[in-house]
Amino acid sequence: MEEVRVRIAPSPSGNLHIGTARTALFNYLFAKKNNGKFVLRIEDTDAERTSQAYIDNIFDSLKALGLNWDEGPDVGGPYGPYTQSERFDIYPKYVQELLDKGFAYECFCTPEELEAEKEEATRNKKAYVYSKKCENLTDEQKAKLKAEGRKPAIRFNIKKAQKAFHDTSILKFDDLVKGELHVDTDLLGDFVILKSNGTPTYNFAVVIDDMLMKISHVIRGEDHISNTFKQILIFEALGAEVPKFGHLGMILAPDRSKLSKRHGATAVSEFVEKGYLTDALINFVALLGWSPSDGQEIKTVEEIAQDFRIGEISSSNSIFEYDKLNWMNSHYIKMLPMKELEKRLKPYLTKYDLSELTDAEYTRMVEITREPLTLLSDITDAVPYFFGEMVEVEPEVQTDVLDTEISQNVLKEFEKQAQNWEWTEENLHEKLEAFRGEFKEKGIKPKVTMWAVRAAVTGRTKGADMTAILAIIGKDKTLKRVKAAIK
Repeated sequence: MEEVRVRIAPSPSGNLHIGTARTALFNYLFAKKNNGKFVLRIEDTDAERTSQAYIDNIFDSLKALGLNWDEGPDVGGPYGPYTQSERFDIYPKYVQELLDKGFAYECFCTPEELEAEKEEATRNKKAYVYSKKCENLTDEQKAKLKAEGRKPAIRFNIKKAQKAFHDTSILKFDDLVKGELHVDTDLLGDFVILKSNGTPTYNFAVVIDDMLMKISHVIRGEDHISNTFKQILIFEALGAEVPKFGHLGMILAPDRSKLSKRHGATAVSEFVEKGYLTDALINFVALLGWSPSDGQEIKTVEEIAQDFRIGEISSSNSIFEYDKLNWMNSHYIKMLPMKELEKRLKPYLTKYDLSELTDAEYTRMVEITREPLTLLSDITDAVPYFFGEMVEVEPEVQTDVLDTEISQNVLKEFEKQAQNWEWTEENLHEKLEAFRGEFKEKGIKPKVTMWAVRAAVTGRTKGADMTAILAIIGKDKTLKRVKAAIK
């Protein structure tokens, strides 16, 4: 295969997981690095678990991450259809080919009979391998079983395929990430490629799809390694070129367990809803098992693609460090142009009446509150005091700050002086400087003076620049809140 062709083939049984997104990203990067094609295929053969909502989520999440595919269900391509359930009429032909070549056979075993075999293996403390008792059934025996109403499944004959293409029972392949991997095929057992109801199994359908779509490289999670040996034999039995395989280590939570919802968000859409920027998310995910050659971690997808080297992906598992993702997201928020940030924050401000602010005031509010934002959603709790007439004071702020004698004296003097202040940010800055100076002369630290004002106006002791806050809130609201805080 001269052209590099890779694919991402998610099953729409849930929202796009961050691990699947990492697999998609590495496929995308490999394609871009090698001027190849990135293909999206939807593997929806599990009808009970498939949902259109999940399909839509896969589409939306990949697009949000900037992982646009060259061929797929929505954009088409020369090797469609790209939805597995629409390809069912394709598979029987290749099942028959394997039957004709002797690499497959009909199996009439019932679920009960197979379960009995497994129980016997367990009793004998042996790994279960199918007994092959249907391999050499005569035509008469098959006819009798069919007359009983049994519908056969089709099994792939591991030993015949292995003997036909390899000298020993050991099957090897060079993994792009993990190096040489091998298995003793005598331990695999003949597996079903077509169920008795006519549905192809994963290991068979994926080979036919990859073969017909001319996939040159299969990059996926290491949980597929055991499948890869089976799939290689099917490729060989069909006389098809075997793709190169690369298997990625797992993504683990900080406690080294499997990443799950108890650790935080796991689906791409959940991260986006929480206020992670997709640029930050894709940058972070790229570093799960791979490192830039120049050590510079903040990079665009295009920059990462140019530097990407699949042979340098770590074969070990990667730790999903939420703290590092938060740091990276904070960095990307700071890099956003102001107008873009204003737009991105609005969905997280729906509980407030933005009409209370002019466009200039809204911009200024964002300017003074953006610095500590880790997530876009942090803005919700950062700005409540800009809205409404009065403010909710935190209980500990009331007792530890506002109720003290010093604060009461500060607020009384503030109310008296502020009545005559010109309410512009520049003038307020000068007035507050002088105001703090007056109390400093009385032995009160400037920060204690400002704690009192801030607590009365915002209900908090920490926050954005106080001068800007007062200018945005306005003179009337400020004095009303200060009066309410004076006993």
